[in-house]
Amino acid sequence: MAELDLRATAEPADLVGLKAIGLAVVTALALAAPFFVSEYWINAIIVPFLILSLAGLGLNLLTGYAGQLSLGAGAFMMVGAYATFALQLRMPELPLPFALIVAGLIAGAVGLVFGLPSTRIKGFYLIVSTLAAQFFFEWLFLKFPWFYNGNSSATIALSRGLSFFGLDANGPHGRYYFTLGIVTLLTFLSFNLIRGQTGRNWMAIRDMDTAAAVIGVPVLRAKLQAFAVSSFILGIAGALWAFAYLGSASVQSFGLHRSYQVLFIIIIGGLGTIRGAYLGAAFVSLLPLALDWLFQYLFSGQVDAGLLQNIQKAIFGILIIWFLIREPEGLSRLLAIRRTASRRLFPS
Repeated sequence: MAELDLRATAEPADLVGLKAIGLAVVTALALAAPFFVSEYWINAIIVPFLILSLAGLGLNLLTGYAGQLSLGAGAFMMVGAYATFALQLRMPELPLPFALIVAGLIAGAVGLVFGLPSTRIKGFYLIVSTLAAQFFFEWLFLKFPWFYNGNSSATIALSRGLSFFGLDANGPHGRYYFTLGIVTLLTFLSFNLIRGQTGRNWMAIRDMDTAAAVIGVPVLRAKLQAFAVSSFILGIAGALWAFAYLGSASVQSFGLHRSYQVLFIIIIGGLGTIRGAYLGAAFVSLLPLALDWLFQYLFSGQVDAGLLQNIQKAIFGILIIWFLIREPEGLSRLLAIRRTASRRLFPS
């Protein structure tokens, strides 16, 4: 009977082969992409898409898998960016990749502290707690010039840019491959994490924390682990956003709008899925560009530019509302439904 169950749940060999081929194709396209697109696409579209995907992944681990609501994504990204700047400024001998890891650990420790209320409260009250982190760090990093080295513009930037181990990654291709490598590594680690015992604990808490405690899941420890891991990834995403995409950043680069943006990414892409972060980031990144191109094509020179931007934002919001009504579980669920329907129509 056990053998029958194993055979029943095992994936068909042809499906595994298709997944392997798909992975190989995606890898080849990702590696070759910079040679087939312009620098504008790399700088303004692909790199921010990858970073927002990473930020969405970090928040999805906390909210989608562990069920802990948060509006503090921007705050933890801010901590990662300012920690990286401080480490590179005051410990210049520390290579940038190690500085990113340390900054991620600092962001993870901060997330752990602000995750402590999750042991007592949940839902709306937990959102308010994480929102407090947003306002606190905006005040902290503006109040004390030490954090931005006394710069008159209150901005931070790496003096050496993205240079490490004798390599210069300041060009478009260098920033792309640097970002791609980090995003790929953290995605792989997250995928293995959620497939292990830690991920199962998070999902048990998400479904019903009382029942999870009854079956022996360490609820308090698992919640704090979720906050720490999520903030670690968000911290690294914040450093990449500041120095691989923007070049220089300020507190306003990680304002409340950034927290909402990351939250929209996981809601639109699909809670509790790795690919949901990428789908949501693609939607949030590409749809405004498509609307901008469409409006410029239709109304260029006929309507005030400021009015066009406001109309685009309104349409973008309407599309988000329509999409959430149409498919509340996100793009990932929608694709899964379509794939199931296609298998029924064309069985192997």
